[in-house]
Amino acid sequence: MTDITHINRRALPSVAQLLKATLLALAVAIGILLTAVLPAEYGIDPTGIGQRLGLTALSGGETSLLPQTEAAAVEPSITAPVSVLDAVWKSTVAYRNDELSVTLAPGEGAEIKALMKTGDRFFFTWSAAGGAVNFDMHGEKLNTTSDEFTSFWKGRNQTTDNGAFEAPFNGTHGWYWRNKNSGPVTVTVRTSGYYEKLYRP
Repeated sequence: MTDITHINRRALPSVAQLLKATLLALAVAIGILLTAVLPAEYGIDPTGIGQRLGLTALSGGETSLLPQTEAAAVEPSITAPVSVLDAVWKSTVAYRNDELSVTLAPGEGAEIKALMKTGDRFFFTWSAAGGAVNFDMHGEKLNTTSDEFTSFWKGRNQTTDNGAFEAPFNGTHGWYWRNKNSGPVTVTVRTSGYYEKLYRP
């Protein structure tokens, strides 16, 4: 048997040290729960960090970039095998890259839009220099009134976002940003994909 009579008790952690380590571990666990687990699993994002890291999209909640119909369409089917032709996406529109910027005065809002046909796709990234902005990514069908639109993705106090978009209908699709800061903010958006043009309305 091991002789424990010669153990140096001064080298063992004290009750206060054990309590401090336990509280530290509990704080780290709560931090992980609030910033990662809740946004990724349940779409609950009390700190806002989950949305910035793209974790809320994993929950399948409202912040998901894909509409529910599109998400359902990409799930593999057990009964219907996928044709090799389904692996190719074709477009009649030429591939293009664009970059546009807009400077917003305090309290001002502005849009940048892409003219797209149903099924057109692009990748995008945008960033705001000078402060965070509120945004609404939305689309309007052609020949509709100005107050008829479909919102796809909204955010508050953001300085950047990235993603991909597929047009669910013929029309204009893009972003509206509003500057809530006391100074000017410049928003720059970059797109690449298949669409007719990127422009400022």
